[in-house]
Amino acid sequence: MGEGCRWGTRHRWERIVVDVQGAVTPGYEPVKDAFVRNFTHRGDHGAAVSVYRDGRKVVDLWAGTRDVDGTAPWALDTAQIVRSATKGVAAAVPLLLHQRGRLDLDAPVSTYWPEFKAAGKERTLVRHLLAHRAGVPALDRPLTPAEAADGETGPAAVAAQAPLWQPGTAHGYHAQTYSWLLGELVRRVTGRTIGRWLAEEIAGPLGLDFWLGVPDTEAHRVGRIGPVEAPEGEGGLRLRPKRSVSEAYADPDSPTRRAFGAIDPMPEENDPAYRAAELPASAGISTARALARFYAATIGQVDGGQRLFAPATLTLARTEESAGPDRVLVVNTRFGLGYMLHGPAAPLLAPGSFGHPGRGGSLGFADPESGLAFGYVTNGLQKGVTADPRAQALVRALRSIV
Repeated sequence: MGEGCRWGTRHRWERIVVDVQGAVTPGYEPVKDAFVRNFTHRGDHGAAVSVYRDGRKVVDLWAGTRDVDGTAPWALDTAQIVRSATKGVAAAVPLLLHQRGRLDLDAPVSTYWPEFKAAGKERTLVRHLLAHRAGVPALDRPLTPAEAADGETGPAAVAAQAPLWQPGTAHGYHAQTYSWLLGELVRRVTGRTIGRWLAEEIAGPLGLDFWLGVPDTEAHRVGRIGPVEAPEGEGGLRLRPKRSVSEAYADPDSPTRRAFGAIDPMPEENDPAYRAAELPASAGISTARALARFYAATIGQVDGGQRLFAPATLTLARTEESAGPDRVLVVNTRFGLGYMLHGPAAPLLAPGSFGHPGRGGSLGFADPESGLAFGYVTNGLQKGVTADPRAQALVRALRSIV
């Protein structure tokens, strides 16, 4: 099934017409059925899903509108901001630097970034940054969107910040500060920004439509994202969060609110300036096809060509580094080096899967045992951080096949 192979099918269900474009390999029809149901029952406005198996594309579907608030159709090359699904792609940069002998995961961060040892962080290791154990998920003073994107204020702020816990002794999701931690580490090691390194060493060679800082020549392809309500009933999965989680998000002094509010006010994610920012925690722009192809390359050759991770690096990505109560998300989470691991808080395909969701919907992951790699991108952001019902419906469909 090549890039140019496409078909369209119109599905009518409860007065909703879904014009599905793309193709599926025979045997993967349950994924298409779940994709259609995401529009008819789970509130999707515009979305795409892609699956690779053993380095070959077996699912490539898209439907709906390019903009969450528009009418132009989603096209073959439509891309969207994928929020924290960015983290999984960005994490490949330090892992590949380690694979190439340029970055020691067990070295103190200050080996490469001397200013980072301030305020009790001298024993923070590189692996602590990747596993959300660095203790700096929040800042004493949140940054403005302009400061967050300028490439200097964010790194200086996390370098000066005192940790909320002794680094390495606990974990908590570094929702926003991950951008400046990872970005500055890569810049200090390579002399290149993380967006440039990713473009030159990963996205370019693999042919990925993925950007940290979308170029002007590609900006027209990026759709508008926005909040949408999950419908009541079967597809909405409107589960009440635990009281502890609700209270954490409501308390302005909690690590949860402070971590997600490290940029204040919240950036306007459809602003061209934000789309051009190199924020590896939250501002990656991607197609579903690129997410799936990236993860396919982490576990094997893609289309008979390049493989990203050597076996030892793949082991690092999915070996548990952090597990149990997450001081920010207030649920039990599991992380390898840069990747969320399969578990109740972030269900992926199987116990050996690794990847990363994006708050509100998007998801990318790989499962080495089955040879599957998955990417889902949406412009309609629903409530929830790690287990979007639309992405989960697609994963369940995929699980039923394998």
